[in-house]
Amino acid sequence: MRPPVFWKNPPDAPGWQAHALAPLGCLYARATAKRLRRDGLKLPVPIICVGNINVGGTGKTPTALALIALLQARGAVVHVVSRGYGGTLLGPVQVNPAHHTAAEVGDEPILLALQAPTWVARDRAAGANAAAAAGASVIILDDGFQNPAVHKDLSLVVVDAAAGFGNARPLPAGPLRETLSAGLARADLVLTIGPDVAQTRFATPLPCPRLQGQLVPLETGMPWQGLRTFAFAGIGNPAKFFTSLESLGATIVGREGLDDHQPLSDALMTRLAAQARALNARLVTTEKDAIRLPDHWRAEVLVLPVRLHIRDESPLIAALDKLSL
Repeated sequence: MRPPVFWKNPPDAPGWQAHALAPLGCLYARATAKRLRRDGLKLPVPIICVGNINVGGTGKTPTALALIALLQARGAVVHVVSRGYGGTLLGPVQVNPAHHTAAEVGDEPILLALQAPTWVARDRAAGANAAAAAGASVIILDDGFQNPAVHKDLSLVVVDAAAGFGNARPLPAGPLRETLSAGLARADLVLTIGPDVAQTRFATPLPCPRLQGQLVPLETGMPWQGLRTFAFAGIGNPAKFFTSLESLGATIVGREGLDDHQPLSDALMTRLAAQARALNARLVTTEKDAIRLPDHWRAEVLVLPVRLHIRDESPLIAALDKLSL
């Protein structure tokens, strides 16, 4: 489902819909707060949570990938634990990119497993235990900021710099999984992702250090300049992908934003391919969407990977130093 338009309203003018749904939002926030009062499992290895307060995609996967690289460069044995959104396996199971499919473990865990051992587990504590037993010296919890099953030693909250926290109301009155004040109070760091203009306009007061990041296309040697493309993306904010593609000089003659994690069925791909052919264009998608492509479509679709660049990593480095990582 696509988010309601009124969720994007400013906090001081949330819209009549938000006011009407405020009682339900209050109940939702109270239920979350009650759940979070439970003590989580404390493991002998540090747990770093990459999460958000908003629902939907804010850039957690690129953040986790950047964190993996940073920790591995410091000599850490990094494992990732994910719920495996969209997958059928309950776990705990270690993801094998050569064996598992997105339908089994979700698309993001396969992408993460290409960089570090990754576990899928509906029970986050069981997944973290499995990772620790397998030799992890640090565990990245992909999402799970509102899940109390595991004690977090460092919580990094990711937010889209342009969208911010929307109208700052809890579900269903707004896009938040809990009240903004409660979520920010538990955050050790907040990472805002977006271009410079969006970073400048981000005005939410924060009680913790802020990191500023931007998604940068990965150099693959592909000659994007002037290439006629039909771009499609099933991520939290497809417009970000389209902007990245255009920044490389590609000409987008057709585009389609899909729902986050939307299955790429044969029927859908056949339709998109026909539209691309009619426009004399190449199909292009994101690295995460490519994981969900049926095997016989992989050779037909170009992939544009992106990576997170953090402007000043010093607050993050200081936090990792405190964990002796």
